[in-house]
Parts: sequence; structure tokens; C-alpha cells
Amino acid sequence: MEFKKIQLNGFKSFAEKTDFLIEEGLTGIVGPNGCGKSNLVEAFRFVMGELSPKQMRGSELDDVIFNGTTDRPAWDIAEVTIDLDNKDRKAPSIFNQSDEIEVTRRIWRGEGSEYRVNGKEVRLKDVQLLFADASTGARSTSMVSQGRIGAIIVAKPEQRRTLLEEAAGITGLHSRRHDAELRLN
Repeated sequence: MEFKKIQLNGFKSFAEKTDFLIEEGLTGIVGPNGCGKSNLVEAFRFVMGELSPKQMRGSELDDVIFNGTTDRPAWDIAEVTIDLDNKDRKAPSIFNQSDEIEVTRRIWRGEGSEYRVNGKEVRLKDVQLLFADASTGARSTSMVSQGRIGAIIVAKPEQRRTLLEEAAGITGLHSRRHDAELRLN
């Protein structure tokens, strides 16, 4: 599966609906300080199921909702949608009916989040499994943010193992194995 587009609406500094097309190859985000580069990376993490406000540079998860400016009022909702190319049909079977997969996460101030895949409401676990099978996810090493390179260099052996398993595309298998063990117990 490949990322095709990410759409942000009311997420952090992106007050208005904003679309970013993701072309083939390596995508880099450059720009001056304060233009929203880190917010865009956090939007990827958010839609993939990140639950830690600290990972989103906030004190609570509601901090991802546009907080307003002197000219604009604060919003009560934020939404991030990512479009995936699924022509190879490598998604988990419950999402494998179409050539494109649209994953949306919406959060309301003080009320929590909902996840949708192709318009159908799903669980966080389903979204995480979808991205684990694609060898990515909210905490994936495939998304390199500030300070991440140094963290990879000084990683402990177990952390490096996780990196290699992700590169090999087997992180989804570990998640399924863990679920199966829980059901057996």
C-alpha cells in the first residue's frame, strides 16, 4: 500500500481544509520554522492511531484541535484523512474490497475520537493493524521526525530488532499472534 494524499481540517495550525498530495518516491517536507512541518508529521501519526499527547507535542490529545488566533475562533473538531493505494490488495481482508482505502480520524474537544475506513466506523485496533500490515504506523521508524535519527543510532538491541522487523514487514504478524494468544488464554 502506498500513501496518495493526506487531508487536514482543523488540525493544529491547519485551520482550513488542506490537501497534500504524496507522489511516488521519497517525500521530504521543508520550510521555515513555524510553517507546520512537524504538525504535518503529527497528522500522519494521529490518523494512524497515536494516543499519546506527548508524542503529539501536547499535554492532552485535544491540543491537536485548532486553538484559534486573534482573528479566528477555536474549533471544536479536527479531522485527518489519509488515502491509500490498495491496487495490490495487500490490506487486511476486512479492508481489501477496493483499490483505494480512505482512513479518517476525527476528534471532538472533550469527547474523544472516532475512526473510519472507507466511511465505515472501525476500532482503533483495526486501524493499527491496517498500518502494521503496511509496515508503518504511529510510532513507525519509517517516519523520521526531529531527533529521530539520533535515537535510532543510540537504540538498544531490542529497539533495533523492532526496526528490522518493521523493515521486513512482519510487525502485523506479531500483533495477530498476540491477539491469538489472548484469545487462547
